[in-house]
Amino acid sequence: KQWYQRRVRGTLTSVFLDRVFQECLTYEGEMDYKTYLDFILALENRKTSQSLQYLFKILDCEGRGEVTMFSLNYYFRAVQEELSKHGQDVVDMKDLINEVFDMVKPVEPERITLKDLIKCGQGDIIVSILIDVNGFWTYEYREALVAAENINNR
Repeated sequence: KQWYQRRVRGTLTSVFLDRVFQECLTYEGEMDYKTYLDFILALENRKTSQSLQYLFKILDCEGRGEVTMFSLNYYFRAVQEELSKHGQDVVDMKDLINEVFDMVKPVEPERITLKDLIKCGQGDIIVSILIDVNGFWTYEYREALVAAENINNR
């Protein structure tokens, strides 16, 4: 797992990587080549429904076909811990969870299904902010990044 943390962009949370190794077939704690490729392809192609399906299975902590407020809190807490280690401001978790639900607009309140995630058209962003510290940071500071880009393009 430590190898994946260092090699796979270095910003995936340890909580997410723990879930990867809980859900994916491993041999004595090691992924075989096919499992590794599936994992990497899912990470690199987060906009596709196939990748979202793969990643959703990992995000579904309770194995019930849904991501609940508990799951969101679980993943956000890990992202926030990493941000705190690097001196970044902590974001209000409740506001963030509400923002995710606003983005997804799930059929049933307080639970997100794979169908909801794909239908919302922002599944890649939501997955990124849950599992990847850089993905979260990029989303959280998107307006400042756009403003900086506009200044640089003048």
